[in-house]
Amino acid sequence: MTENAWTRWPSREALGRADSSGARRSLGWVVRGLVLGMLLWGAFTDSQVRGWGAIGAGAGVLLAGFLSWALYRTTLAHRLLPSLALMTALLGIAVAAQTLGLRVPALVIWCGCAITALERLPVVAAVPVATVALASYASVNDDDWLTTAVTTAGLALAGYVLRLDAEARGNSQRLLAQERAARAAEADSAALAERARIAREIHDVLAHSLSAQLVHLEAARLLIERGADREQILERVVAARGMARDGLAETRQSLSALRGELTPLEDFLAQLVSTTDSAEATIAGERRPLPAEASQAVRRVAQEALTNVRKHAPGAKVRVRLEYGEHQVTLVVRDSGGSPGDLAGAGAGYGLLGMRERAELLGGSLEAGPDEEGFVVSLKVPA
Repeated sequence: MTENAWTRWPSREALGRADSSGARRSLGWVVRGLVLGMLLWGAFTDSQVRGWGAIGAGAGVLLAGFLSWALYRTTLAHRLLPSLALMTALLGIAVAAQTLGLRVPALVIWCGCAITALERLPVVAAVPVATVALASYASVNDDDWLTTAVTTAGLALAGYVLRLDAEARGNSQRLLAQERAARAAEADSAALAERARIAREIHDVLAHSLSAQLVHLEAARLLIERGADREQILERVVAARGMARDGLAETRQSLSALRGELTPLEDFLAQLVSTTDSAEATIAGERRPLPAEASQAVRRVAQEALTNVRKHAPGAKVRVRLEYGEHQVTLVVRDSGGSPGDLAGAGAGYGLLGMRERAELLGGSLEAGPDEEGFVVSLKVPA
């Protein structure tokens, strides 16, 4: 049968007591205690039975309590036939109690069965069970018909309201569980993204720097094997030492970035152009802190561009412009001369190709090529 509003069980979160507040659980135990007390009180006061009959009545009350507990378990497991069998047994106990003159226990059991059925069973099963229970209650109740009708309607309404309340609580618990799962997934994703960022930093700083050092050291080894003069060998060793020094400085800077200890971007650019002859930096737009990835991308591209100027166009004038836009930041490094064909060489261990990949990972772009005067590098990243 296709599950719909008539055949659907209340959710297990609604039927269970998991994640219920302490006050709600305490109130539940108080209500159960009151119901059991009413049953026992009715068994020993409303009955003319004495001796073994009273003991049997008490045993019947305890049996009803056990069947109620079993009904809670079977409804929680969404087992319809056992639940209906237990409900039938409880209704039978109520009929037996009424037959023996135990009027109060019979009324309490009938009312409890009606409310429980409407709260915990599928509607298609709850309505017949509640109808039988409430009809039995109304048939033996000695109040006038209007009071009995109002009481019967109130009991049905109470069961339905409890069902709605349980479903609302179950929905809240499911939403809370989904939110917790989403937060855990978000935390895992953030951790993976941070690991990827650290991996890129290590790759950019160490992999390229060490590979450049190996090239110079291998060249020095070959020169030694061929008996080259001291100056040629020394030149390669000094170049490898310079690469190691630059790589160490960049490693320290990357570690500072990962710790969130970066100097302001404007100060970094001012310090960077001060190491290059005939270079100037300008800042446009409203200054604001940038995300770590965007800030690192701007710094690395500026370093690479100025290194290439020093390497391929010594003495050229360089203009560095950083512009803060509404949704992005733009870095433009423009020099007045140089050979664009030589720009493919690596500088300070970084390549513009790697910087372009970094920019694209951030959703930005990097363009490099000759212009009217010399060479221009333009970086745009969202920020």
